[in-house]
Amino acid sequence: MNEQPKTFQELIDGDTPILVDFFATWCGPCKMMQPILEETAKKMGEKVKIVKVDVDKNPLAASKFQVRGVPTFILFQKGKILWRESGVVPAHQLVKSIESNILAKA
Repeated sequence: MNEQPKTFQELIDGDTPILVDFFATWCGPCKMMQPILEETAKKMGEKVKIVKVDVDKNPLAASKFQVRGVPTFILFQKGKILWRESGVVPAHQLVKSIESNILAKA
């Protein structure tokens, strides 16, 4: 079994693309994204990892990546931002955005 990365930075620095969902528990649109993220995870499988970051519990991470509104999605690979989007994103659009960005950069 693989050892889990210890920090957020180690996670986004990895070879596997990471989609980070910056969210807040009080945010209505963030709650709407939960089933969309689950569907996206099923469609993408091992191609991408999805990680949720609560901006209220992790203000430094939100600040570092200039997250001004929630939900905000940022796709990282090898420490670089490949794509970002704020607001509710339909599952088909999310999958398409992830695939086009990881394929374009691979």
